[in-house]
Amino acid sequence: MLSKYKHTLLGCASIALFMGMVGCASSSQNKELPILGEKEIISTSKDGITQSDTSYHRIPQFRFVDQDSNWISNEDLKGKIYLADFFFTRCPTICPIMSKHMLEVAKHFQNEPRFAILSHTIDPDHDTPSVLKTYAQKLGAPDLWKFVNGPKATVYDIAGAAGYFSFATESPDAPGGFDHSGVFTLVDGKGHIRGVYSGIEMDSVKVAIQDIQQLLDQR
Repeated sequence: MLSKYKHTLLGCASIALFMGMVGCASSSQNKELPILGEKEIISTSKDGITQSDTSYHRIPQFRFVDQDSNWISNEDLKGKIYLADFFFTRCPTICPIMSKHMLEVAKHFQNEPRFAILSHTIDPDHDTPSVLKTYAQKLGAPDLWKFVNGPKATVYDIAGAAGYFSFATESPDAPGGFDHSGVFTLVDGKGHIRGVYSGIEMDSVKVAIQDIQQLLDQR
């Protein structure tokens, strides 16, 4: 898994650098949560009048298979708030901590139909739907928590700057053979990223819970 230095660089600091953030977690304090990532100003002209609109970063289209062998895509999550992360079931380092903390989030919102969790395996060859289902059952994961499998290249791409502002890759030098960030990424019902949190620090996860509730309360 990532060294302490790489966790810091890839899990928090690099995100802060290219997004202008001051830390991994949002500190909303009842303020409007920001929409994170690059934005583009789009100008259109009609009848001699120029109008400008802002286009924000969105999670790209995806289609993965969950632990019940069902397809899950952006359309299935449209209108829902969800928290995403990247892991693998044989992970010998941070994944058990991340899963423990994510379970706290899942339990907190287990009766909330407007919320979901999406955990992407970065070892899809081993982590088949049946393996993911066993993992989910051992955790006691509620139904809102989906463990998904997809092609490596697709998962690694969507983990990065094109998608969730996280990090995942295959690495023979890393424990377990894979490197990944320990962040949780909060996505709103329009596919915009609204927060990035350290999944290995419970204080940061508590902020994520607060921010999820804030987004739910605003709907």
